[in-house]
Amino acid sequence: MLKVCLVIPVYNHAEALARLLDALRPRGLPCILVDDASADPGALDRLASSESSWVRLLRHGQNRGKGAAVMTGAREASRSGFTHLLQIDADGQHEPADVPLFLAAAAADPGAVVCGVPRFDASAPKSRLWGRFATNFWIWINTLSFEIKDGMCGYRLYPLAPLIELDGQTRLGERMDFDPEVLVRLKWRGLDFTGVPTNVRYPSDGRSNFNLLGDNYLISSMHTRLFFGMLSRLPLIITGKCAGTPLKK
Repeated sequence: MLKVCLVIPVYNHAEALARLLDALRPRGLPCILVDDASADPGALDRLASSESSWVRLLRHGQNRGKGAAVMTGAREASRSGFTHLLQIDADGQHEPADVPLFLAAAAADPGAVVCGVPRFDASAPKSRLWGRFATNFWIWINTLSFEIKDGMCGYRLYPLAPLIELDGQTRLGERMDFDPEVLVRLKWRGLDFTGVPTNVRYPSDGRSNFNLLGDNYLISSMHTRLFFGMLSRLPLIITGKCAGTPLKK
């Protein structure tokens, strides 16, 4: 039986997060917030206290990045007995009404990673769309597969056991490079992937923590490492595809 919790990485998004929690509350899922050293921790303390029946707040002493925050939440979720983690961003880009779609996809295939496949509206910056295409292109190369439709959407559901196992064996990127890297590495381990179409918007009053230069450098470096990792695994990837067996390395 699935036991799912929400994990929301937070960095200076208290106002948007309050609206998000209002929308998520009726979904009935426990929630772990991970504050990545926000400038106003008191605002998050008050918010978590007001939602204490279903929200738990964890905190990093210094800013470590979105990926580090997700994995802090994942480890806590695993220790608490959850089987799956539903990640959603705190900035209001994602549609809380689609939570049942992710849960239904996970119920149909509990061992699969369920990824949001974004449907963008006119608010999406063109530069972000081009960058997203470049990342997805390299994901398809590094997995020799089109199964991962979008590697940047932060709305996704993981089976916890393989995620925690991967974290214990591999040093994952801790910032914006985490989202695409973890998918490639889970694909190399033989996990299946399911896509859920979901609306994504960029709120006019929203705050993005994406650093155009720094994060693009991290993502480019990550793709380079993964490409050479793919080459070293190429016989296993091809054999796994032909035999239909998972890759564990």
